[in-house]
Amino acid sequence: MSATTSPGTTPPATPRGKRGFSAILALILGAVLLIGINMLADRLLSRARIDLTENRLYTLSDGTRQVLQGLADPITFRVFYSRRLGAAIPLYGAYAERVRAMLEEYAAVSGGKVRLEFFDPEPFSETEDRAMALGIQGVPVDQSGEQVYFGLAGVNLLDDERTIPFFQPDRERFLEYDLTRMVWELSNPTRPVLGVISSLPLNGDPRAMMMRQPGVGQPFVVMNQLRNFYTVRDIAPDAQVVAPDVQVLLVAHAQNLSDATLYAIDQFVMRGGRLIALTDPHSESQASRPSPGQPPSANTASSLDRLLNAWGVEAPSDKVVLDLRGAWRVRADPRDRVQAVDYLAWFNVPTEGLNRTEVATAELQQVTVGSAGAVRRREGATVEFTPLVTSSARSMLVDATAVRQDPSPTKLLADFRPDDQQHVIVARIRGALTSAFEAAPAVPEGSERPADFPAHLARSTGPANLIVGNDADILEDRFWVRTQDFFGQQVATPISDNGSFLINLADSMAGGEALVSLRSRGESLRPFALVEDIRRDAEAQFRQTERGLTERLEATERRLRELRQGGGQPGAAPANTVITPEQRAEIDAARAEIVRTRGQLRQVQLELRRDIERLETWLRLANIALVPTLLVLFAIGLGIMRSRRRAGARA
Repeated sequence: MSATTSPGTTPPATPRGKRGFSAILALILGAVLLIGINMLADRLLSRARIDLTENRLYTLSDGTRQVLQGLADPITFRVFYSRRLGAAIPLYGAYAERVRAMLEEYAAVSGGKVRLEFFDPEPFSETEDRAMALGIQGVPVDQSGEQVYFGLAGVNLLDDERTIPFFQPDRERFLEYDLTRMVWELSNPTRPVLGVISSLPLNGDPRAMMMRQPGVGQPFVVMNQLRNFYTVRDIAPDAQVVAPDVQVLLVAHAQNLSDATLYAIDQFVMRGGRLIALTDPHSESQASRPSPGQPPSANTASSLDRLLNAWGVEAPSDKVVLDLRGAWRVRADPRDRVQAVDYLAWFNVPTEGLNRTEVATAELQQVTVGSAGAVRRREGATVEFTPLVTSSARSMLVDATAVRQDPSPTKLLADFRPDDQQHVIVARIRGALTSAFEAAPAVPEGSERPADFPAHLARSTGPANLIVGNDADILEDRFWVRTQDFFGQQVATPISDNGSFLINLADSMAGGEALVSLRSRGESLRPFALVEDIRRDAEAQFRQTERGLTERLEATERRLRELRQGGGQPGAAPANTVITPEQRAEIDAARAEIVRTRGQLRQVQLELRRDIERLETWLRLANIALVPTLLVLFAIGLGIMRSRRRAGARA
């Protein structure tokens, strides 16, 4: 007889013991499944990454991958990190994890060609001695004098060494650049030759060092960086030939070059050499670095017109570009009633002004220029003209004399009238070129023609490739880098991408474009461009209004002084003469005009401040309250929709 359950009866209950056993078994199976999935993912998906940052900050660039995948011989990275440093300063502990993760990514992408070794140098140990021998910098972490380490030493099979003495958190956004540069240097022992012709002390001035002017006598930071990649060779300003082993020639603010040297540069380009020519309508570097014992130079302009004009390019030395968009804030004259003002001749060129399709500027964030001129293609020229660095549309050209002799930032701002044109500051020139000389010039008096003097070329042997920029102050330290002393070690922290820009140009010229894509990666400043534009426009309008009111105020005060001295008319009575009622009324009117004008000045300043504060208040409200309000409204709307659906389903 089978046991059946008739309709309407309740089925027998499952014993509690069986239900508890089933639940425990399900938990165990779930845990086993979770562990199995984690182990499988760790084995099969250990290299999987999802980088959701806008600039893909945590993804290796194509240039880094190209360098790592092209390694022929292994490279060993030895990391020396004191755990006590991370325990004492958590910031360094977090940065150490970032460095370790980046190095492990390098090792994985290189297919094992990058080998990693990690050490914890304890005090008075052999590991500490080894770190010090490799140039790793020790830093005291407390008053006891015990030193901690956080550096990297790289070595190749030829025992060539490169070192990062101490990882600075301030340079975290340049971490990939520093590491890939080290890999590239260790894998390329033979460096290209970079020739330099300049009137600036790019390599430092020993005379200034002897006269205890270290800030003036030090080499430019960009030259120290170029030496990490190139064999830098100075070429005499009277050279008749550029050596054939020079691959890239940098001519930076070279003044008063002879025809013989201009011919040497011309024939270098005709033979297929790569040229970076930087002229300048006003060299801020030369003006701020006078020769020891000499007054500042009155001639701060440079030009290569004879060469550039023959090649279809113009770089005038009599005009300077002013730009309101990225103007630097500088200290104002005390008479200007403000502490800081925009100096339109010094400005940052943001990403909008950098050519995104050119490999040399594609990854840069900004380039800073100082008293720069414009570059343009000559009418009728057939060369390919590609802008690299361009001003904004809120710019204009002014005479270079406005910035050469006692420039006034306030006057430049008051007279500013944008011409609604974008002015090219740096450009790449490609195409067949014609020599600027019909034949070799005569040998300078007292000199002889070199024995290996090459034959004259009337046209370039192939499509030429050169860079023309009308601002040599791109190289000047103060416009792009801040150097600080870190326990006796000079640490250079870039604030702009000028150094990267020049190295990118040299790399693209020398054929090392694999490194270009990794320059200046990482986080970048993201200012409120709209707020800055409004502020700059308002301040420019304020300066123009202020100037008119100030002129009226000065004229009124001058008239008041004349009235007090006797009316200011020819033959007027001396100062002790009794003032007539008419003069008294005019004096009172002048005083009232002065009070009214000063009140208008204060009102203009007050309105400017109110506009900025009002905009700031609205932005804060939008950032703090707008997003939560939208979320609340969305949640309320979603709840109403669900309640209506339920009501409809019930109906």
